[in-house]
Amino acid sequence: MTPILTHAEHLFSAEAMENPFSLFATLRSLGPVCQLGDTRAFFVGTHAAVEEVVVRQDDFSANLERMLVRGEDGAPQIFELADAGHASNVLATADEPDHAVHRRLLLKPLKAAAIADLQPAMRALAAERVATLAAAGGGDFCAALAEPLPAWVVGRLLGLGDDALEVVQRWAMMGGDFLAGTLDAASLSAVLVETGRQHAYLAAHLEAHLNAAAGTTGDSLTSVLAGAVDDGLISRQQAIGMLVILFGAAGESTAGLLGSAVRLLAGDLDLQQRLRMDPNLIPRFVEEVVRLEPPFKFHYRVVRRATRLCGANLRPGDLLLVSWAAANRDPDQWRDPDSLHLDRAASARHLGFGYGIHFCIGAPLARMELGAVLAELLARSRGFTLDPARPPAHVPSLFVRRLQHLYLRMD
Repeated sequence: MTPILTHAEHLFSAEAMENPFSLFATLRSLGPVCQLGDTRAFFVGTHAAVEEVVVRQDDFSANLERMLVRGEDGAPQIFELADAGHASNVLATADEPDHAVHRRLLLKPLKAAAIADLQPAMRALAAERVATLAAAGGGDFCAALAEPLPAWVVGRLLGLGDDALEVVQRWAMMGGDFLAGTLDAASLSAVLVETGRQHAYLAAHLEAHLNAAAGTTGDSLTSVLAGAVDDGLISRQQAIGMLVILFGAAGESTAGLLGSAVRLLAGDLDLQQRLRMDPNLIPRFVEEVVRLEPPFKFHYRVVRRATRLCGANLRPGDLLLVSWAAANRDPDQWRDPDSLHLDRAASARHLGFGYGIHFCIGAPLARMELGAVLAELLARSRGFTLDPARPPAHVPSLFVRRLQHLYLRMD
């Protein structure tokens, strides 16, 4: 019999928004698959079960057809995206064979060698922002660096000018708002209006590339997608959808990781000093941050046909919350899973960047951004701590894990 989380409203509590891992541990202890209240939504929380879902593509679709939201009574309910006209099926939410086409288009421009040219300017921007923060004795790291730097990267990737940074940053941090599951009707309407503006802006940007003379638009991701439209590999709407999803995938997710990394360091001066003394340990630290604090707590899957998963009977249309965050702290996979250890074996697979065919195509870029920012922050400070008067606060989202504010005191 499938276990049920009877008080499923706890998913939306303020405590769970700030620290969901205790609730995830409870869900994981109930079983690898746990039904959420009276809904036909199921939380998948063990490492083995998450991997199984991802590889069973014939049974579980990545298409974004529905999502979990907080109802008026506080309990979870399923919201139909397709009926509302907001379904999106590109990249992370596409199934085969479309997914393979989308991924192949972006694989070359996002591989490590291709993005290396961004590093010097990225490092210079990080150094400038850290120096300003240090000169002020601290401040909000999210406003100073965690949000602007990924937004700058998104702008460069898509061939947008630096004068668009402000609007890019707003839209890059908006990606998870729609899927937060916590918005009231007015807030959701405002997000949809802003999403429409973003869509129109990116449609015009793509159209300019489609109408430009061959060889005049550079080698941005927008140029790659425009070429694919011309070649008949994808439609205009698919290209725009991919541009939209890249804002959140390359913007908000990296901002979330940057904030989490610096918050963890701010609470451990000894670890800071260890990384200062040996910067070669920074990549190991980054992997532990991604394991402990993945920027997306889960991704959705929809059941295609009647099937079983870890003993649970599932029906067509059932919704799965495939939780990277819960799986990454599974004690059956890692010793002392809630603690940060720089000496974890390389073979211990974390799922912070996803798994299988949907493994994050931007992982090399995210690792490079985190490495650059952490190196500058450690090199340009003797130490930094959390400001006790202004504790960290996360965005109230069921879906994303990102700090809204992270106030530091710097020496």
